[in-house]
Amino acid sequence: MTIRVLLADDQALLRGTFRLLIDAQPDMEVVAEASNGHEAVRLARSERADVVVMDIRMPGIDGIEATRLIGRDEDLAGVKVLVLTTFEVDEFVVEALRAGASGFLGKGIEPAQLLDAIRLVAADEALLSPTATKKLIALFLAQPSPGVLADSARLATLTPREREVMTLVATGLSNAEIAERLFVTPVTVKTHANRAMAKLGARDRAQLVVIAYERGLVRAGETQP
Repeated sequence: MTIRVLLADDQALLRGTFRLLIDAQPDMEVVAEASNGHEAVRLARSERADVVVMDIRMPGIDGIEATRLIGRDEDLAGVKVLVLTTFEVDEFVVEALRAGASGFLGKGIEPAQLLDAIRLVAADEALLSPTATKKLIALFLAQPSPGVLADSARLATLTPREREVMTLVATGLSNAEIAERLFVTPVTVKTHANRAMAKLGARDRAQLVVIAYERGLVRAGETQP
């Protein structure tokens, strides 16, 4: 299946470079380009993109608000947003994750990293930049936000296994790594993660990570042994 990609960045040269790179891949294609947030939302809807590669800082509405609008649109439930930013660890990145982004990368990444990231996000995996410090991300996510993504009542509906999988997802482990740790199959891990997302109203695994931090299931700087 070909991954349909929408490029949203106010720099035409950067969009052109990314287009050449992506269109050269047999499993993905650029279906449209947007120079601002308004265009990104409109084109995500009209072109039925699978993944939006979104710059945070753009004229008009920025990438964070565009991500939020895409996340709130039920017709765009299957669209994933991959945020690209110059400054990888800052409050804007955290707001993008809270708005519904499936992951982020710095603009200084290697071409292969961008392509891998698009494939990962399209496959419903959460993605945090490999150069970003998890501790700093956790600290930002632990700060009070205008609204908690999941209340205690919803959290209480999780089974012990769903809560365990959610916590391991939040520490950055892949389905395969979680499966090895719990002695189950990766498919079983994905099933538990999907059930947790459904119960908590999370759009994808990235929001599951946000909820885990905001509800205290994972603490700032905490990692699994």
